[in-house]
Amino acid sequence: MSIKIIKKGMADTIQDQGRYGFQHLGIQVNGCIDYLSAQLANALVNNPLDYPVFELHFPASSFSFTSNYTICITGANFVPVVNEKSIELNKPFQVVENDVLQFLKPIEGSFAYLSIQGKINAPAWLESQSFATTSLQKDTAYDITPLTQLAVSKYTIDKAFIASMQTTIFSPAPIRFIPGPAWNDLTEDSITKILTQPFFTTLQANRMGYLLKGPTLHLNQPNQYLSAAVTRGTLQLLPNGSLMVLMANHQTIGGYANLGQIILVDLPRFAQLKNDSSFHFSLTNVNTAHQLYQQIQQGFNH
Repeated sequence: MSIKIIKKGMADTIQDQGRYGFQHLGIQVNGCIDYLSAQLANALVNNPLDYPVFELHFPASSFSFTSNYTICITGANFVPVVNEKSIELNKPFQVVENDVLQFLKPIEGSFAYLSIQGKINAPAWLESQSFATTSLQKDTAYDITPLTQLAVSKYTIDKAFIASMQTTIFSPAPIRFIPGPAWNDLTEDSITKILTQPFFTTLQANRMGYLLKGPTLHLNQPNQYLSAAVTRGTLQLLPNGSLMVLMANHQTIGGYANLGQIILVDLPRFAQLKNDSSFHFSLTNVNTAHQLYQQIQQGFNH
């Protein structure tokens, strides 16, 4: 029982929720860049939320199945088809032996997630199957351990919750962040620019970080910062006045000015922005960030 890659995608990988607990050793976390879509994909096939999934870019890989499976596709809409017939996003779908799954064109978003009921048997390292650079290769097959041999999770995911997840992930609302240790080192003019002017994503974006285009920002005086821990969503001010947002494959420490932290609930929405997308930032606080995250996680357990 396996799933086989019959066409290699651009940079598709297997990801889970990441490799936490080793950053003090200089080891990257990795993991799904849009963790909410990955969790939804797993929940809809009754997998544990942290199971590995296929993270897909466009052009995406094509897959064939050697047995019957329940699959689900979430996140970006790349127009998935099975045997050239369209299938719905965010809904479990039954495939049978010799079915072929392909993706035709990018409509919305940048990362799609394919879950399969059961567990993908891929290499693991330090308790995670997420890797920074190991992309899916043509003719590689992955065995799937059925849920009947594992602990089965039961989720009741209603249409209202799925709709709210889509709003969370694809809403045009501002990207909220919590001020960081260097926030008060910005000039007043730079603070005003961040909170009022648009920023744009660029082609200089990957799983390590997104370089933004926008107003040039300045510190009150040039400061040299000690290297400190960073994480996904950290807003770094580069020496040329540009903003870089760290993503899933971020380094473990950084010495650039840390202006803030995009809240965890908004990171998937930020990650799904296409090249040259316009967006605004807005300030929030730790309590709001915690409440929003808890609301979503509780939704998976209803």
